[in-house]
This record gives sequence, C-alpha cells and structure tokens, in this order.
Amino acid sequence: MSDVEILDSHSLRMPNEYVKGLVSVIIPVYNVEKYIDSTLVSVFSQTYENIEIILVDDQSSDGSANAIKKYQKMHPEMVYYLQPKNMGAGYARNKALELAKGQYVAFLDSDDVWMPGKIERQIKLMKEKSSPFSYTAIEMIDKDDKLIKGKRQVKKSIDYKFLLSNTMIATSSVVIDRCTLGDFRMNLRRGGQDYATWLKLLRNDVFACGINESLVKYRILDNSLSSGKTKSIKQIWEIQTQDEGINRALVVIHLIKWCFNSLKKYYM
Repeated sequence: MSDVEILDSHSLRMPNEYVKGLVSVIIPVYNVEKYIDSTLVSVFSQTYENIEIILVDDQSSDGSANAIKKYQKMHPEMVYYLQPKNMGAGYARNKALELAKGQYVAFLDSDDVWMPGKIERQIKLMKEKSSPFSYTAIEMIDKDDKLIKGKRQVKKSIDYKFLLSNTMIATSSVVIDRCTLGDFRMNLRRGGQDYATWLKLLRNDVFACGINESLVKYRILDNSLSSGKTKSIKQIWEIQTQDEGINRALVVIHLIKWCFNSLKKYYM
C-alpha cells in the first residue's frame, strides 16, 4: 500500500460505526521503555475524558511491553497489540487505525508528551471552525527532557497549497475527525509518511485549524536539529512529483520556499 486512499475493504469502517465523541489515541511502540511512562501519563492526564488508547508494538526488544502491561492492569480498556513481525511505524499506525473505534483519532509518538488540555482544546476548536483536522505548536526536548527549542510557531489554519511549501504539522499534534474525512490509512512510503498523508487528506478543499501554543513536547533523539534536511528535500520532491503529480518546476519553487521556512523554523 503506497497511497492513503487504497484500503483493505475488510478493515474499513463507515462513519456511522464510529463512537461519537470518542478520541482514539494512536501510539506506535518500538523500544521506548525509557519514555513510554511519561507518554502514557500525559494521555491519562488529559482533561478530555472520552479517550481510548491503542498501542501497537512493532516487536520491541526492550522492556516496553512490560511497562505497558503495568498500565493495562490499572486501565484494562487500553488496547495493546503486538505486531507479528517488525514492519515499521507506518504499519503500526495503520493497525492502530484499524482497531480504533473513535470518531476522532489523535496521533502520539511513544516518546512524545502532551500537555493536559490538548485534546479538549482541539476538539472544541474543530467544532467551532467546522474543521475535521487540527494541530498545535510544539516545543522540542532532548533524551533527558531538556528543552532544545522553544515554541515552534504554527498558523491558525493551513490548506493544501500552504502545505506544499511548509511541513509545520507535527504528527503528535494531529487530531482528525473520521466522521467527516472518512476512514484512512497512513501512506507507507519509506520516508515522509505523515507529510504524504496530510497532503492527501487536505487535497479536496479541506482546511486544518491550528493552536499556536506548545501543547506537545516533541522529543529529538539525535544531536542535530539540521540532520536529515537533505533526506527531507528528497522526500518532498518524490511525494509532490510522484504521489501528487505536480509539475517539477512548481515543486522546485515549493522546495525553495520550504528551505526558507525551515531556516526560520529552526534558527530564527
């Protein structure tokens, strides 16, 4: 599967099958024994109470499973699924999406942390703005929870055109209303899965609404904020030229704008 719109018909849910108001938290798990406690506590601390947690373990080789099972004893409604083999985060998220019952899905990486009012504020904003897609600003922390970079600014709304030259939507900040956008799966390309998925979801005149407050602590586990920029450029080029079918000359313009926006985002 390389396209968010191609789904196994047996795993599809119709809008009337979702539990209205329920937020399904999608957490892919892989070797996060050190961080999964703080991640789960941040979900249990949410002021929005109608939440289910779906954890899909991509064959962790550390103590992640034991840490999760400790919480399952206190929260038996929490869903834990072990993948039959290591397949990658995209496949883990898609399995969680298949298992999720909620009208809303909220993505959370297993080493990131939410602020307590995050989900409640996003659901409220989505209803106020009649938007099926929301995101928030983030701040970056290192492996020891030390702040690397303060609030990464986000716009109050984003559409498909804007997203072509800016990748400001952080996966762990996203909440999506499936009753409006329908069932979907993450793109399973090798890199840029989340970016490719957001483009697909926003393509048909859909806009996403944002909260310009740091409601997510996004963990950086390498030593350089600039690492991976060349890889990102390659991914954006491939996604826009191949998946989106955009003219190459236009993609060059988008990439120039993206590079400028990235410099502002990380260094200004």
